[in-house]
Amino acid sequence: MEAPSSPASLVVVLLLGSLLLQARADDPYRFYTWNVTFGDIYPLGVKQEGILINGQFPGPQIDAVTNDNIIVNVFNNLPVPFLLSWQGIQQRRSSWQDGVYGTNCPIPPGGNFTYNMQFKDQIGSYYYFPSLLFHKAAGGYGAIRVLSRPRIPVPFDPPAGDFTILAGDWFKLNHTDLKGILDSGNDLPFPDGLLINGQGWNGNRFTVDQGKTYRFRVSNVGIATSVNIRIQGHSMLLVEVEGSHTMQSTYTSIDVHLGQSYSFLVTADQPPADYSIVVSTRFTTPVLTTAAILHYSSSNGAASVPPPPAPTVEIDFSLNQARSIRWNLTASGPRPNPQGSYHYGLVNTTRTIRLANSRATINGKLRYAVNGISFVPADTPLKVADFYSIPGVFTLGSMPDNPTGGGAYLQTSVMAANMRDYVEVVFENAENLVQSWHIDGYAFWVVGMDGGQWTPASRQGYNLRDAIARYTLQVYPQSWTAIYMPLDNVGMWNVRSESWARQYLGQQFYLRVYSPANSWRDENPIPKNALLCGRASGRRTRPL
Repeated sequence: MEAPSSPASLVVVLLLGSLLLQARADDPYRFYTWNVTFGDIYPLGVKQEGILINGQFPGPQIDAVTNDNIIVNVFNNLPVPFLLSWQGIQQRRSSWQDGVYGTNCPIPPGGNFTYNMQFKDQIGSYYYFPSLLFHKAAGGYGAIRVLSRPRIPVPFDPPAGDFTILAGDWFKLNHTDLKGILDSGNDLPFPDGLLINGQGWNGNRFTVDQGKTYRFRVSNVGIATSVNIRIQGHSMLLVEVEGSHTMQSTYTSIDVHLGQSYSFLVTADQPPADYSIVVSTRFTTPVLTTAAILHYSSSNGAASVPPPPAPTVEIDFSLNQARSIRWNLTASGPRPNPQGSYHYGLVNTTRTIRLANSRATINGKLRYAVNGISFVPADTPLKVADFYSIPGVFTLGSMPDNPTGGGAYLQTSVMAANMRDYVEVVFENAENLVQSWHIDGYAFWVVGMDGGQWTPASRQGYNLRDAIARYTLQVYPQSWTAIYMPLDNVGMWNVRSESWARQYLGQQFYLRVYSPANSWRDENPIPKNALLCGRASGRRTRPL
């Protein structure tokens, strides 16, 4: 967005910019330098080309506190372009830092880019991942933990330890081979196994002391399947989902769908031994399973209790569990006021959007679509093209609000929306597979989900009091899921399937949230270090 040209308005903008910078300066800065390389990895016993960050797979963990400023200088030592995206980090007023191709020019081979982010008003469990090409199948991901500020109460006692589990499916084929399969118009094969923190069976050990309570943060970083996690002989007290404190309910196992994150407390209240932490795929044939070890510090060997049974294969078990997860209305979130002080269910929605996923064949090749449109990337990032008013890159409004019912076709689809609208979005899944959806830049309330076809009468069953606020949702087969979302974050935001083959083959689009104020109060200016490419090559960022 261009700075105003008149002297008076320029002074106002400069003063506002100075105040915004001062507000950020009051919060701590954390600096990271990451070198991205290819390296040999053997997660399932087969040599593969993996993406390493500072020589690590998974990459380094980011530990932060609400409102911290995070500066990550990424050096791309790959022979191909590269980007990192930040799952669940809302990038308030700054989709420039989102790290997907619709907002950022890729970091060229041998180049670097510095992400300048603030974890504004966020707490909880997140992760980062490589977003270009099919790099996500090669690793390059890592955990993000955002703790509450010291004076903000947390609705549970400080745990004795805080463990991260990055779980997900894995293929023995290299990421380039998987990409080639998709490029040729075919679907991926079934995954070969599951990983926990980049390791196979019993490759991780979490050591605990008897009688103490520990926090486990679990993210599904896979590309194809939902997973279930359970711990031999122990129950799990759910406390947080994707930045929201939950009502504290006890579970024997928890489903974690693609792209989702949960954290729960585990009390080491069993006889000292080694217990299995089991992760298995959900709704698949065959079922893949892997395990890590919950090791009591005084353990004398393996536990004698039976291994934890897998959940039933019926969808109803998972659906009912999802419905049981509720927002803790009295707990503080990132701010001292209770989460429930925002009465989302009392606000009238201004627009209803229905999004239907589908599988299609276009030009003889497999594609996936949203409302009949299969997304194709443009030659210039959409945010960059929008900023410079470059014509012909995309058509605003090319993603309709409702399923079209016609045949699928290719287009660079962008949905138009206005700042401060309050939208109802219904995700409709007529297919026989669980869908997982993510919206960059936002958290939203999951107000309803059920089987069958959504109709306006479905609203009668919405939870308008304590639905969980999160950033990634699931839609069960032949079912729908509805969310409420306030459009309070200006920018160009990716709405995508978390099934990475579906995302790669078109099940995504961009949501352009626009403010006519054209003010730095609503959106940060283009970064001085923004990379420019495509039709924006040779232009300047900003002179200030």
